[in-house]
Amino acid sequence: MSITASIWLVIVAGFVAANIPFLNQRFFAIGPKGRVGGKALWIRLVELLVLYMLTGALALLLEGKAGQRSSQGWEFYAITATLFLTFAFPGFVYQYLTRKSRSAD
Repeated sequence: MSITASIWLVIVAGFVAANIPFLNQRFFAIGPKGRVGGKALWIRLVELLVLYMLTGALALLLEGKAGQRSSQGWEFYAITATLFLTFAFPGFVYQYLTRKSRSAD
């Protein structure tokens, strides 16, 4: 797999993983359903953190296959976490802003 394909795979995987907690009521999209009113926000945030780590593990795996891994400082992780939260914005808007306003009509 080329470097460009690996980069796009990580970006798409990050976007999908960031929206999974907000687009369904199941734990990690495969577990049992949450309570009747939906999952609590803190559960969604825990899922978001775990999926961020899994996406990072995928990126490390692909980087290792492409060549030598680079060591990263805290700045790298702060920026990638912020990017992951930015990717989660469409799912958050759907779950907490758009969907609720449509049901109120």
